[in-house]
Amino acid sequence: MSDRLKQLSEAGVSIWLDDLSRERIETGNLAELVQEKQVVGVTTNPTIFAGAIANGERYDEQVAQLVDKGEGVDRVVFELTTEDVRNACDIMRPVYDAAPYDGRVSIEVEPLLANDTEGTIESARALWAAVDRPNALVKIPATQEGLPAITAATAEGISVNITLIFGEQRYREVMDAYLTGLEQAREAGIDLSGIQSVASFFVSRVDTEVDRRLEEIGSDIALALRGKAAVANALVAYGAFEEIFGSDRWRELEAAGANRQRPLWASTGVKNPDYDDTMYVRDLVVAETVNTMPEKTLDAFADHGEVLGDLVTGKAGEGRAVLDRLVEVGIDWEDVLVVLETEGVDKFKKSWDDLLETVSGQMEKAKA
Repeated sequence: MSDRLKQLSEAGVSIWLDDLSRERIETGNLAELVQEKQVVGVTTNPTIFAGAIANGERYDEQVAQLVDKGEGVDRVVFELTTEDVRNACDIMRPVYDAAPYDGRVSIEVEPLLANDTEGTIESARALWAAVDRPNALVKIPATQEGLPAITAATAEGISVNITLIFGEQRYREVMDAYLTGLEQAREAGIDLSGIQSVASFFVSRVDTEVDRRLEEIGSDIALALRGKAAVANALVAYGAFEEIFGSDRWRELEAAGANRQRPLWASTGVKNPDYDDTMYVRDLVVAETVNTMPEKTLDAFADHGEVLGDLVTGKAGEGRAVLDRLVEVGIDWEDVLVVLETEGVDKFKKSWDDLLETVSGQMEKAKA
């Protein structure tokens, strides 16, 4: 077991793997990561599933059975992905039994519904029922249309992972949507202690977009700010988390058995080779948070990552000062956030199209 990953876990960071495949499940690899690398949760997305289905034969039998039944591609995708998540939930069940906020496996609502509130709610219900495991999480995007769906799902007792959060204001709206859902669940007599949630705040994509703009500006002051926006933005977000979950409104819900919606640092694989490949883990260590990592980042931290203590609590002011400097050198911060969300939703939808294309190809092979 990596001492570095153990230190990270002991600092209160839940390590979740940003990957899943039937091969990981059936070979025992996922269980091994739990035992050896402190992995206590799993996140998925359509891109992950497309890669898994394209690169192995472990799905062929189920695809053939579904084709024989005359199922269409959307239903085949639903059956394949919920099967994997259900089985991953079973592997993670001992973790969940020991600590119900972990041992979680996330599955995403259909991306084409990102701007459809009612469609998202129906998709969340269908996924929650099909996986039928208490340690599942349904991923809902933090679009304007996604916010009411977060409330509705939470109010029905569905545990939710809110994804594609890029800015403080939208994050505040996400937390409000969760608390509103808890209030409605309480009124309906639902046991709040069984509802869990994480809010996935995206990190590396912020630096990618801001660095590109800083390089276009080109001044020494602008260039000196490269690689600083993402962590600063996360520090500001954590300050909002401290405020909302320190409020009287929250304390009333907590007294009724509710669980905090933990911040989850997402997109933590470093995209710029000039940066330390563990920076979005090292610089965001704080208790009661999740860091979901691709295996490459997990292995990098196991090899040479550093735990330097809590670098987040009480640092919102420092983060805001960096964002203010970005604006001073000419960065349109609000436009950055709009672009990131728009691109995030577009990538979300494209990954779904890629998944449908991959599965369609497997279905044609099964018919041959």
